[in-house]
Amino acid sequence: MEIFCLQENFKKSLNIISNIIGKNLNLPILNNILLTIEKKRLRLISTDLEIAITHWTSAKVKKEGEITIPAKLLSDLINNLPNKKIEIKTKGDSLYIKCENFKSMIKGVDSKEFPIIPKIKGESIVNVGASKLKQALGQVVNFTSLSDIRPEISGVLSKINSKEIKFIATDSFRLGEKTISLKGNKIKTKKSVIIPFKTVQELIRILGEQDKEEIIEIIIEQNQILFKTPDTQLISRIIEGNYPNYEQLISKQFETTLILDKDEFLNTVRVTSLFSSKINDIRLKVVSKKSLVEIFAQDMEIGENVSELKGEIKGKEMEIVFNHKYLLDGLNNIDSNKVMLGLNGETNPGILKPVGDPSFIYVIMPIKL
Repeated sequence: MEIFCLQENFKKSLNIISNIIGKNLNLPILNNILLTIEKKRLRLISTDLEIAITHWTSAKVKKEGEITIPAKLLSDLINNLPNKKIEIKTKGDSLYIKCENFKSMIKGVDSKEFPIIPKIKGESIVNVGASKLKQALGQVVNFTSLSDIRPEISGVLSKINSKEIKFIATDSFRLGEKTISLKGNKIKTKKSVIIPFKTVQELIRILGEQDKEEIIEIIIEQNQILFKTPDTQLISRIIEGNYPNYEQLISKQFETTLILDKDEFLNTVRVTSLFSSKINDIRLKVVSKKSLVEIFAQDMEIGENVSELKGEIKGKEMEIVFNHKYLLDGLNNIDSNKVMLGLNGETNPGILKPVGDPSFIYVIMPIKL
């Protein structure tokens, strides 16, 4: 291999693919990236056997070839080189790098040792804008379960049909659902897959490197999913299993409805949470006659706090206890000025929605004291 490329382009490419690489003692080859030439462009590939990321970058190719190189050393080197043209050559299993006054040699491994990356050749299931996809996944990803006891909820459920794509995540204590409306997609069949948490995190990070208007192709084939742009591909396994029937938790009718200023609600919960007990509980008391809600917390060792929040309130007066951390998580993922909190008694889940935006729904289970 003999190529020339810009340090800035090579650095960006390495940053895109290197994040999934850790220290693998059982398979040291997974600590490497594969460098190869494809269609007169430099192709970089990384994998942890669950996820594989491929990125193409422009280069002037004098001679084709391929090699695998330790990712951390290569990234550290390129990140610290000047923003100039880089000359890259291979001799045997060594990589030679020259940039301005710097000359380096890195010992690599034969490319035949690198794992075979699966290829998905199916048609696109759906095309969606990078910024929309990043925002949608970002609003729900942190609600996934961190435990492997129930693997089906350790990822994000993706439900695709001809009109929309929904992303759902839950840890059984709270649940978030985000909907993206689709236009111009010709989807023949409905698809429903569970995408691993780590995959979603990586995808969000990669989408942050893309042009906001970039179109992302989503392709599903057997037990794998592919997210594809002209320059980057991320392929991942899919979690097998049946996702819980979460729809039954999302009530459309409520005994009590509160319309509150989002920022005021958020700040009140934050202040009150300073006085919550070890189970992070805060109590909401709805006083319909006065059009307000009292938010109360008490810890026998530090004290107590009660705050009043005015709003548009309809329905029964009631009291309900929530985990303040979960309530804050829901509010922090809402962009509107006003929020709606729907309640059906102290033992049923509460529903939090942005007013004027039906695309996001947050379900929070109450604490039963």
